[in-house]
Formats: sequence, structure tokens, C-alpha cells
Amino acid sequence: MEPKKTLFKGVSEDFRGRAACYKQDWKNGFSSGLRILAPTLYIFFASALPVIAFGEQLSKDTDGTLTTVEALASTAICGIIHSVMGGQPLLIVGVAEPTIIMYTYLYNFAKNEPNLGPRLFLAWAGWVCIWTAVMLFLMAMFNAAAALNRFTRFAGELFGMLITILFMQEAIKGMFSEFSVPEGNDQSLPIYQFQWVYINGLLGLVFSMGLLYTALSSRGARSSLYGTGWQRSLIADYGVPLLVILWTALSYSLPSKIPSGVPRRLFTPLPWEPKSLQHWTVAQDLFSVPPAYIFLAIVPAAMVAGLYFFDHSVASQMAQQKEFNLKNPSAYHYDILILSFSVLICGLLGIPPSNGVLPQAPMHTRSLAVLRRQALRKKMVQTAKEGMMNNASSSEVYGKMQEAFIKMDDKMNEDSVHKELKDLKDAVIPEGDGSGSVPEVFDPEKHLEGYLPVRVNEQRVSNLLQSLLVAGCVGIVPVIQKIPTSVLWGYFAYMSIDSLPGNQFWERIQLLFVAPQRRYKQHLLPKFFDTRHLWELDASEYEECEGVRRDPSISEAEDESIARGIEAPPEYASEILEEFTTHRGELKHRAPSFRDERLIRLNSVQMTRQFSRISSFAPPRP
Repeated sequence: MEPKKTLFKGVSEDFRGRAACYKQDWKNGFSSGLRILAPTLYIFFASALPVIAFGEQLSKDTDGTLTTVEALASTAICGIIHSVMGGQPLLIVGVAEPTIIMYTYLYNFAKNEPNLGPRLFLAWAGWVCIWTAVMLFLMAMFNAAAALNRFTRFAGELFGMLITILFMQEAIKGMFSEFSVPEGNDQSLPIYQFQWVYINGLLGLVFSMGLLYTALSSRGARSSLYGTGWQRSLIADYGVPLLVILWTALSYSLPSKIPSGVPRRLFTPLPWEPKSLQHWTVAQDLFSVPPAYIFLAIVPAAMVAGLYFFDHSVASQMAQQKEFNLKNPSAYHYDILILSFSVLICGLLGIPPSNGVLPQAPMHTRSLAVLRRQALRKKMVQTAKEGMMNNASSSEVYGKMQEAFIKMDDKMNEDSVHKELKDLKDAVIPEGDGSGSVPEVFDPEKHLEGYLPVRVNEQRVSNLLQSLLVAGCVGIVPVIQKIPTSVLWGYFAYMSIDSLPGNQFWERIQLLFVAPQRRYKQHLLPKFFDTRHLWELDASEYEECEGVRRDPSISEAEDESIARGIEAPPEYASEILEEFTTHRGELKHRAPSFRDERLIRLNSVQMTRQFSRISSFAPPRP
């Protein structure tokens, strides 16, 4: 992203770039049919449940001035604006923890000021939003987002890890709070006696850990050995939201002798109560704020603008990481401009503003990558089976699969497709001879998915639908009040853990706790090989094999034959793992989110042949 000196240069370029694919964004979404509901419901729960929890926290910190209703309304309004008018539709916006903390500080300051007080808190917060919107507008005008080229992946993943830790911290703190009496409640009530508080805490642990375990298990249901294909897909796509409903239902199956209020449930005022309606007219009180405080609002506005600029941009950057292989251009400048308008609208309505959130944004992209991969796999498996049934040669089968891929991936040129499908070509035509049949070891149903390059269904429909569902939550607050708080803490922990795969910073942290001599065996090899093949390597005591330097006399022709797997001398076998790393020592593989167990199987089928030759040349043990 080059620096731009002309005013609004970045905004205009972003607008033209996204306008060219705006129609396609809607077409891709609607052409997905009912399959778009899977990522929609997944990201809806990932967006709505944290907002509900943050809204309850905001209600406590502001003495009920702002509640869950306002947090949901802000998330819905800003989400609809961004899904329709925003530049990067994969970005998810919502009321986040930093906004809650900032509004808590604003309320505590206003409450202690005689000229403001709780009565003018929302009006003064409105001025903070107005000044914040002005600053964000100036950032978009002067192309401040050009500074994002200095934000390395390390900075983005470090910030993502911070949000992950905050979610886990909130989950742990919430679980411990189930064993204590909530602040401001009458401790003399029967449900706050020691035995019932203790039972509430134990039930909270059961519901929290139960949801966490089952939710993590459901995400891997697609590769499970049990159930039919459609059953596994149903659990993998809709398992998490269904489990939230299931564990909520289980909380009502307790014995009748347990008093009402155990387990503890969410509390929020109804949207049609007078207390929830007063903030919508806050614009009338804007000029009731003393002029000195209007200008004083610039100070917190500068902090909020800086926070939103960084948070929104990093969330957008994490949603379009390099390994997602997105085809549509980014729109950092334009999105900051849209953010300024949405912050202004929220300030005038007296609700907390929303911005790009982590980890929901990259979670949304990953869910759409799974959706796109399923569509590609279905078409290419069908094409491969038709060719194999007609006894077509391996080159003909591969050619048909390549044609199907290019047709579904219409924006890719053939040169790029040849490069990305090279591994698939080597698997279908392993010996370089396309006149023979497809190898028996290659099963399209089992192996094809692992060879597919990552593709994302870039569209706006899922973001719009999940925003409309969040808006619908405002009208079903009585239903939301039935969710146990412990289920919410379990979901927070799930979101924290689910955001870790693919985070290189987290993978490096894990390596710190692995002994150097065990890193390849316990950390690296399981990413490429099936567990049962590693067991075979263990049985052959491969750790005792001494590394042998590659003979420099091997010619380039011999190197090429080795790369094709025709013949691998023992001198070369010790260098196989070097093909997995870059010159800086980084692994040459995509995030684990996209390389599931099927990819492990196909890698093991190809590479175990190479490693099996080592054992025959291993020196005898003393």
C-alpha cells in the first residue's frame, strides 16, 4: 500500500475497486442457496453472544443507562450499514470490550461532574462520538490507512492474541463468578445461601465445560468415522448454535426442588420499557452540554479514534490474510470513511458505536472458505469419478478436473491454476506419464479435498443476514433472558480456542514448551502425516537414524526424478524435511484450519514411501 498524497485518493481507489465487484458480491451470496445459512448462523452466534455479555457488563458499569438492548441495536445497525455499503464485506463489526471500557470511564467521569451527571452522560458521550467521527473522517481524507503497510503479520497476530486472551479471561472470570453472589444483590435471599451458590457454581462448570467440549468436537465432525455424510455435515455446519440451544434446554431439566435463579441466567431490560427508550432522543440534549465539556470531549475522542482506526484496520487485515487467497481488492481507506459515518449515527442515537471485531472477522472468512471448498470438492469429485468410470487416462481425468476448477473459479488464469493444482496433478499422474490410469491409491472422495487450494466465497449476504438476526434479537430479549450465564462463558472459551489455529504467533509459543529433539516428532510431523504412519515410524525407531548429507555430485536430472518420486537414494532421504521449510525456517503450509485430516492422509500416502526407504539404510543400533 503506497503512500498517497492526494486527498481522498485512497477512498476513491477503494471505491472503484469494490464497485467493480459489488454486483458479484451479491450474486455469489444468493447463488450459494441455503448453504449460506451455515456460515451465517455460525457467525451470528459468534457475534451476538459476546455482545449480549458485553451489554450486561455495560449495564452494570453504567447503572443501567446503557444495556444489552443498546449494544445489540448498535451491532445490528452498523452491521447492516457495513454489509450493504462497506468495502470489505467479510469484516464483522460489533460492540467490543474496548468500547465497553471506554464508555465505563466516560460514565464515571460524567457521574462525578456536577454540570453533567448521569442525566447528560449520553449527550456528552454523543459529543465524543461526533468528535471521533470527525477524526476518522480526516484519517480517511488524508489516506491514513496507507500506514497499514507498516503493520506486519506479527503485529496483527499479536493483537489477535490479545483479544483471544481477553475472551479466555472473561470466560474464566465468569466461571469463578458463578461461585459468588453478584454485586448489588440482597445476600439474604434464599438463592444466595451458601449451598445454593455452591450448586450454582458446580452447575456453571458443567454447562460451561460441556458446551466448550461439545462445540470443539462438533467442528471436527466432518471427518468423523460415525454417521452418514449429511449427518456429519449437519453437525459440523450447525453444531455450535444447536449446542447453545441444547445446553440451555438442559438447564431446565433440573429437579424442581432447586430454587428459581439456579443456574444464574442473563438479565437485561426489555426494549419496550421506558428505561430502554430514553436514549433514542439524546440528540435533543446535545446542546444542553456546557460548551467547556463539548470541547473537553475531544480528549477521549482522540483515544477512541486511534483505537477504532487500529482495531478496525487490523480486524479487516486479519479477515483477508494472504493464505485466504482472496480475489477482490481491499478497501481500508473506504472502510474508515464508512466507520466515521456509523460512529456519528450511533452517537446521535445514544448507543455505543461498533467497529471491526476480533476474532469474529477471521472466523467469518474461515467459515466461508469451508463453504467454497465444499462446492469445489463436490464438482471435482463428480468429474473425477465420471472419468475413472469411463476408463479415461490419468491426464484426461486431471484435465477434466482442471476445467471444472477453472469454470467455478472464473477469475483465475490458467497459469495460476497450473501452479496451484500442481500437487493434485502429481497425485493423479504420479509418474509423469499421463497415458496410464489414475493410481489406485488416489481416491477422489478421500484425497481430493486436501489438494484443493484455499478459496473463499466472497459475498455480502452472510454479513447482512447475521446483522438482521442480531436486530431480531432485540425483539426476543425475553428468550435471551433464558440463557444461563455459564453457557455464555463456555462459548467465550470456545471462541478463544477456535481463533488460535493458523496463528503463527501461537504456534511459536507452543514450540517453547517442546524439547528441541522432540519438535519434529511431536509438533511438525503430525501436521503432515497420519498418526498411524507415525506409529510405524516409531516402530522402526526412526529417531536413531543419523542424518546423511546429500551427495553434491547428484545431477539436476537426478534431482528432478527424485522430486517426482521415481527413485530416492538414501543420501537424499535425509533432506526431505527441508522441502517443508522456507529459507527463514518457516513452514511451507497453510493454516491448520484448511489442512484437515484428509490432507494429512494424502501427504502420508505420498511421503511415507520416501521415509520408509530410510529404515533400510539406517545404521545398526549399538
